[in-house]
Amino acid sequence: MGCKRTTLGTLYGVGIGPGDPELITLKAVRILKEVDKVFAASSSSNEYSIAKEIVDPHLAQDTPVERLPFPMTRDKAVLVEAWRANGERVVEFLREGKDVAFITLGDPLTYSTFCHLMKQVKALEPNVEIITIPGITSYHAAAARLNAPIAQGERGFYVVSGVNGGGEIRGALERSDTVFVLKAYRKFDSIRKALDDLGLTKRAVVIKRLGLDGEGIIKDISTLDEDEKMPYLSLVVIQNLE
Repeated sequence: MGCKRTTLGTLYGVGIGPGDPELITLKAVRILKEVDKVFAASSSSNEYSIAKEIVDPHLAQDTPVERLPFPMTRDKAVLVEAWRANGERVVEFLREGKDVAFITLGDPLTYSTFCHLMKQVKALEPNVEIITIPGITSYHAAAARLNAPIAQGERGFYVVSGVNGGGEIRGALERSDTVFVLKAYRKFDSIRKALDDLGLTKRAVVIKRLGLDGEGIIKDISTLDEDEKMPYLSLVVIQNLE
Protein backbone atom coordinates (compact mmCIF):
# COMPACT_ATOMS: atom_id res chain seq x y z
CA MET A 1 0.00 0.00 0.00
CA GLY A 2 1.23 3.50 -0.77
CA CYS A 3 1.87 6.07 1.92
CA LYS A 4 -0.86 8.55 2.60
CA ARG A 5 0.11 11.94 1.26
CA THR A 6 0.67 14.71 3.77
CA THR A 7 -1.93 17.48 3.67
CA LEU A 8 -0.68 20.46 1.75
CA GLY A 9 0.52 23.43 3.72
CA THR A 10 -0.80 26.95 3.19
CA LEU A 11 0.98 29.66 1.25
CA TYR A 12 0.63 33.16 2.68
CA GLY A 13 1.45 36.19 0.59
CA VAL A 14 2.33 38.75 3.25
CA GLY A 15 2.56 42.46 2.53
CA ILE A 16 4.88 44.12 5.02
CA GLY A 17 4.40 47.75 4.06
CA PRO A 18 6.45 50.30 2.13
CA GLY A 19 9.66 50.10 4.15
CA ASP A 20 9.01 51.80 7.49
CA PRO A 21 9.29 48.91 9.99
CA GLU A 22 6.31 50.28 11.93
CA LEU A 23 3.99 50.12 8.92
CA ILE A 24 3.37 46.39 9.11
CA THR A 25 -0.07 45.13 10.10
CA LEU A 26 -0.87 43.14 13.21
CA LYS A 27 -2.19 40.32 11.06
CA ALA A 28 1.05 40.15 9.09
CA VAL A 29 3.02 39.94 12.34
CA ARG A 30 0.80 37.12 13.63
CA ILE A 31 1.15 35.08 10.44
CA LEU A 32 4.91 35.53 10.40
CA LYS A 33 5.13 34.17 13.95
CA GLU A 34 3.06 31.11 13.03
CA VAL A 35 4.49 29.86 9.72
CA ASP A 36 7.17 27.19 9.42
CA LYS A 37 9.24 29.02 6.83
CA VAL A 38 9.55 32.45 5.25
CA PHE A 39 10.59 33.21 1.67
CA ALA A 40 11.84 36.62 0.59
CA ALA A 41 12.40 37.86 -2.94
CA SER A 42 15.68 39.49 -3.84
CA SER A 43 17.61 40.39 -6.93
CA SER A 44 19.67 37.50 -8.26
CA SER A 45 22.63 39.88 -8.39
CA ASN A 46 22.91 40.41 -4.63
CA GLU A 47 22.09 38.83 -1.28
CA TYR A 48 20.41 41.80 0.39
CA SER A 49 16.69 41.86 1.15
CA ILE A 50 15.01 44.92 2.67
CA ALA A 51 11.91 42.82 3.29
CA LYS A 52 13.86 40.30 5.36
CA GLU A 53 15.39 43.07 7.46
CA ILE A 54 11.92 44.43 8.25
CA VAL A 55 10.42 41.10 9.36
CA ASP A 56 13.36 39.71 11.33
CA PRO A 57 12.13 41.12 14.68
CA HIS A 58 8.70 39.56 14.14
CA LEU A 59 9.72 35.97 13.43
CA ALA A 60 9.53 33.12 15.90
CA GLN A 61 12.90 31.89 17.09
CA ASP A 62 14.66 29.69 14.53
CA THR A 63 12.14 30.35 11.73
CA PRO A 64 14.20 29.85 8.57
CA VAL A 65 14.23 32.59 5.93
CA GLU A 66 15.22 31.74 2.38
CA ARG A 67 15.90 34.17 -0.45
CA LEU A 68 14.31 33.45 -3.80
CA PRO A 69 16.29 35.10 -6.62
CA PHE A 70 14.24 37.07 -9.13
CA PRO A 71 16.47 38.39 -11.95
CA MET A 72 16.18 42.07 -12.88
CA THR A 73 15.78 41.49 -16.60
CA ARG A 74 13.25 41.78 -19.39
CA ASP A 75 14.37 38.54 -21.01
CA LYS A 76 11.13 36.56 -20.91
CA ALA A 77 12.84 33.18 -21.10
CA VAL A 78 15.07 34.00 -18.11
CA LEU A 79 12.11 35.30 -16.13
CA VAL A 80 9.90 32.29 -16.84
CA GLU A 81 12.66 29.91 -15.76
CA ALA A 82 13.20 31.85 -12.52
CA TRP A 83 9.47 31.93 -11.74
CA ARG A 84 9.23 28.18 -12.37
CA ALA A 85 12.24 27.34 -10.19
CA ASN A 86 10.99 29.54 -7.34
CA GLY A 87 7.52 28.02 -7.56
CA GLU A 88 8.96 24.52 -7.36
CA ARG A 89 11.06 25.46 -4.35
CA VAL A 90 8.05 26.77 -2.42
CA VAL A 91 5.93 23.75 -3.37
CA GLU A 92 8.58 21.42 -1.90
CA PHE A 93 7.69 22.72 1.56
CA LEU A 94 3.95 22.91 0.94
CA ARG A 95 3.97 19.22 0.02
CA GLU A 96 5.57 18.48 3.38
CA GLY A 97 2.54 20.05 5.03
CA LYS A 98 4.43 23.18 6.07
CA ASP A 99 2.83 26.61 6.11
CA VAL A 100 5.05 29.18 4.41
CA ALA A 101 4.99 32.94 3.92
CA PHE A 102 6.29 34.90 0.97
CA ILE A 103 7.00 38.45 2.10
CA THR A 104 6.75 41.47 -0.15
CA LEU A 105 7.27 45.18 0.29
CA GLY A 106 4.02 47.08 -0.06
CA ASP A 107 1.09 44.91 -1.08
CA PRO A 108 1.45 41.35 -2.44
CA LEU A 109 -0.95 41.96 -5.33
CA THR A 110 0.36 45.36 -6.48
CA TYR A 111 3.33 45.17 -8.87
CA SER A 112 4.67 42.28 -6.82
CA THR A 113 6.70 39.14 -7.49
CA PHE A 114 4.09 37.29 -5.42
CA CYS A 115 1.70 37.49 -8.38
CA HIS A 116 4.12 35.38 -10.45
CA LEU A 117 4.88 33.01 -7.59
CA MET A 118 1.20 32.44 -6.82
CA LYS A 119 0.51 31.52 -10.45
CA GLN A 120 3.38 29.01 -10.51
CA VAL A 121 2.39 27.40 -7.23
CA LYS A 122 -1.23 27.04 -8.40
CA ALA A 123 -0.05 25.42 -11.63
CA LEU A 124 1.98 22.86 -9.69
CA GLU A 125 -0.55 22.27 -6.90
CA PRO A 126 -4.05 23.42 -7.94
CA ASN A 127 -5.54 22.48 -4.56
CA VAL A 128 -3.14 24.44 -2.39
CA GLU A 129 -4.69 27.13 -0.19
CA ILE A 130 -3.28 30.60 -0.82
CA ILE A 131 -4.08 33.43 1.58
CA THR A 132 -3.05 37.00 0.86
CA ILE A 133 -2.40 39.45 3.69
CA PRO A 134 -2.66 42.98 2.23
CA GLY A 135 0.00 45.53 3.01
CA ILE A 136 0.21 49.32 3.11
CA THR A 137 1.34 50.48 -0.31
CA SER A 138 4.13 52.92 -1.06
CA TYR A 139 1.72 55.37 -2.67
CA HIS A 140 -0.53 55.46 0.39
CA ALA A 141 2.52 56.01 2.58
CA ALA A 142 3.78 58.73 0.22
CA ALA A 143 0.45 60.58 0.32
CA ALA A 144 0.47 60.40 4.11
CA ARG A 145 4.05 61.66 4.27
CA LEU A 146 3.08 64.67 2.14
CA ASN A 147 -0.37 65.15 3.69
CA ALA A 148 -1.62 65.09 0.10
CA PRO A 149 -5.22 63.96 -0.52
CA ILE A 150 -5.33 61.06 -2.96
CA ALA A 151 -8.88 61.48 -4.22
CA GLN A 152 -11.75 63.83 -3.49
CA GLY A 153 -15.30 64.21 -4.66
CA GLU A 154 -15.88 62.60 -8.03
CA ARG A 155 -12.24 62.60 -9.12
CA GLY A 156 -10.17 59.43 -9.19
CA PHE A 157 -6.46 58.74 -9.18
CA TYR A 158 -4.05 56.57 -11.11
CA VAL A 159 -1.19 54.31 -10.08
CA VAL A 160 1.17 53.54 -12.96
CA SER A 161 4.46 51.74 -13.39
CA GLY A 162 7.51 53.70 -14.40
CA VAL A 163 9.14 50.66 -15.99
CA ASN A 164 8.31 51.95 -19.47
CA GLY A 165 9.24 55.53 -18.66
CA GLY A 166 6.93 58.52 -18.97
CA GLY A 167 4.54 57.17 -21.58
CA GLU A 168 1.89 56.12 -19.08
CA ILE A 169 1.88 59.49 -17.33
CA ARG A 170 0.37 61.50 -20.17
CA GLY A 171 -2.67 59.25 -20.54
CA ALA A 172 -3.22 58.98 -16.79
CA LEU A 173 -3.18 62.76 -16.32
CA GLU A 174 -5.83 63.15 -19.02
CA ARG A 175 -8.21 61.19 -16.79
CA SER A 176 -7.10 62.12 -13.30
CA ASP A 177 -5.60 64.95 -11.27
CA THR A 178 -3.36 62.71 -9.15
CA VAL A 179 -0.92 60.13 -10.48
CA PHE A 180 1.55 57.97 -8.60
CA VAL A 181 4.46 56.58 -10.60
CA LEU A 182 5.94 53.50 -8.93
CA LYS A 183 9.23 51.86 -9.93
CA ALA A 184 10.49 55.25 -11.07
CA TYR A 185 14.19 54.51 -10.65
CA ARG A 186 15.15 52.86 -13.93
CA LYS A 187 13.55 55.21 -16.48
CA PHE A 188 13.59 58.38 -14.42
CA ASP A 189 15.05 60.39 -17.29
CA SER A 190 12.04 59.52 -19.46
CA ILE A 191 9.63 60.31 -16.62
CA ARG A 192 11.33 63.64 -16.11
CA LYS A 193 11.10 64.50 -19.81
CA ALA A 194 7.37 63.72 -19.84
CA LEU A 195 6.85 66.05 -16.89
CA ASP A 196 8.94 68.74 -18.59
CA ASP A 197 6.81 68.43 -21.74
CA LEU A 198 3.62 68.73 -19.67
CA GLY A 199 4.93 71.67 -17.64
CA LEU A 200 4.50 69.73 -14.40
CA THR A 201 8.00 69.52 -12.96
CA LYS A 202 7.02 71.89 -10.15
CA ARG A 203 3.94 69.82 -9.34
CA ALA A 204 5.73 66.50 -9.13
CA VAL A 205 7.37 65.26 -5.95
CA VAL A 206 10.04 62.56 -5.93
CA ILE A 207 10.32 60.47 -2.78
CA LYS A 208 13.34 58.24 -2.27
CA ARG A 209 13.59 55.43 0.31
CA LEU A 210 10.33 56.39 1.98
CA GLY A 211 10.39 55.59 5.70
CA LEU A 212 13.96 54.28 5.61
CA ASP A 213 17.39 55.67 6.38
CA GLY A 214 18.36 58.04 3.61
CA GLU A 215 14.81 59.15 2.88
CA GLY A 216 14.71 62.08 0.50
CA ILE A 217 11.87 64.29 -0.73
CA ILE A 218 12.40 66.50 -3.78
CA LYS A 219 9.49 68.87 -4.32
CA ASP A 220 10.75 70.40 -7.56
CA ILE A 221 12.23 68.02 -10.09
CA SER A 222 13.79 70.91 -11.98
CA THR A 223 16.28 71.31 -9.11
CA LEU A 224 17.79 67.88 -9.79
CA ASP A 225 20.91 67.41 -11.87
CA GLU A 226 20.24 66.26 -15.43
CA ASP A 227 22.01 62.94 -14.83
CA GLU A 228 20.47 62.34 -11.38
CA LYS A 229 19.97 58.64 -10.67
CA MET A 230 17.20 57.38 -8.42
CA PRO A 231 17.59 54.51 -5.94
CA TYR A 232 15.49 51.36 -6.33
CA LEU A 233 12.84 52.52 -3.84
CA SER A 234 11.70 55.68 -5.59
CA LEU A 235 8.31 56.98 -6.65
CA VAL A 236 6.86 60.15 -8.09
CA VAL A 237 3.69 61.89 -6.94
CA ILE A 238 2.07 64.18 -9.51
CA GLN A 239 -0.84 66.43 -8.60
CA ASN A 240 -2.16 68.50 -11.49
CA LEU A 241 -4.36 70.64 -9.28
CA GLU A 242 -4.90 74.37 -9.07
